[in-house]
Amino acid sequence: MIGCTPKTSPGAEKVEGSATPQVDGVDGQDEVDNDVCGELNPNFRPDGRPRFRRTRSLNAPSPIQQFGPCGRIMKNSAMVMTIQDPASQRLTWYKAPMAVLVIKKVRDPTVLPPFMQLVNWLADEKKMIVFVENSTVDDPLLKNNPQWAATSHQKVQTFRDGQDDLTDKIDFIICLGGDGTLLYASSLFQQSVPPVMAFHLGSLGFLTPFKFDNFQEQVDSVLEGHAALTLRSRLRCIILRKDSDTRSEPPINLLVLNEVVVDRGPSPYLSNIDLYLDGKKITSVQGDGLIVSTPTGSTAYAVAAGASMIHPSVPAIMVTPICPHSLSFRPIVVPAGVELKICLNPDARNTAWASFDGMHHQELRKGDSLRVTTSVFPVPSICSSDQITDWFDSLDECLRWNDRKKQRQLESVDYPPPGPEYKQHQS
Repeated sequence: MIGCTPKTSPGAEKVEGSATPQVDGVDGQDEVDNDVCGELNPNFRPDGRPRFRRTRSLNAPSPIQQFGPCGRIMKNSAMVMTIQDPASQRLTWYKAPMAVLVIKKVRDPTVLPPFMQLVNWLADEKKMIVFVENSTVDDPLLKNNPQWAATSHQKVQTFRDGQDDLTDKIDFIICLGGDGTLLYASSLFQQSVPPVMAFHLGSLGFLTPFKFDNFQEQVDSVLEGHAALTLRSRLRCIILRKDSDTRSEPPINLLVLNEVVVDRGPSPYLSNIDLYLDGKKITSVQGDGLIVSTPTGSTAYAVAAGASMIHPSVPAIMVTPICPHSLSFRPIVVPAGVELKICLNPDARNTAWASFDGMHHQELRKGDSLRVTTSVFPVPSICSSDQITDWFDSLDECLRWNDRKKQRQLESVDYPPPGPEYKQHQS
């Protein structure tokens, strides 16, 4: 390859972050070395077999876009969804982060010492501006702590949820607690979310991969840009009321990280909900309700209702019925780019209730509709190891996935050689 400039063949695709076009082989390198400087046809290997494009992706080989002599996919930039290789999603800072938001688990005295230790270290050692919620500072357990009252409370800035806008004020988020702290961090940012580093100080900890023991080294590593990211997709949920004027009264518009649940609420009757996908009615749900979840939410309420578990890097939306009055209504997975519409069936006996990550309960009446699609604002969750290791470690430690006693191997038994009677019988 010395003195040779690689040329990108028509059948090769350049992958972001790669120096060479990705063609069939190990990162495209063997094909580039053999062919790119010669006069061989770039669409075929030296042995005459066709060369297929390939991406460094955990999802699938990149499909060709031409079918036979005449057919091909119509190019439309508005309909193209690029799936980046999850292994290449690394955190980088284009300027040093200065403002950090610290969220701690509420009503848990065991989190107070780590919280104060972290706040003091960030303010004194890292010279960062530390934001905490106003209700955290007003917590009697913290307010009456002598160490906090003496020095720590002077080192933080406070905000009020629902009143103060944190957009463009926070560079970095640290969560201390369980999965609920990450869900709460997501709810604070209804558009772009700063990178989130979650320490496991709660109960389950499926979404909190970091241990607090050596937090200084781990936070330093992240601030230096040495970290993998899992981009956890969120759902955009919009409620359109039958008789409301969207010009004078904006519709309810929320982003959820886990799921939106539509159920029968306090009514004794079955839910009777119509489900549409991109404007086409696909089914009516008769049962306790329906769960629409992200891949991150697939290991929450959805898995308890019988759904599969999906890695958070997979672009998809899960639709899971809750106790359906049907033996054949199974959970389904639909593409991330579709729009789901949920509304009451005209024959429904009662209203329905929608909740968003367990909060913001809203009643759905006849004529109302709930629109759900994948948001363009994911939650960038910082990995302790990498996207694959963290997820399977959580499956093992939190849900005991495929945990059973191992089957013992058969013991070899040395049988005595057959006697003369056996040989005589065989003959």
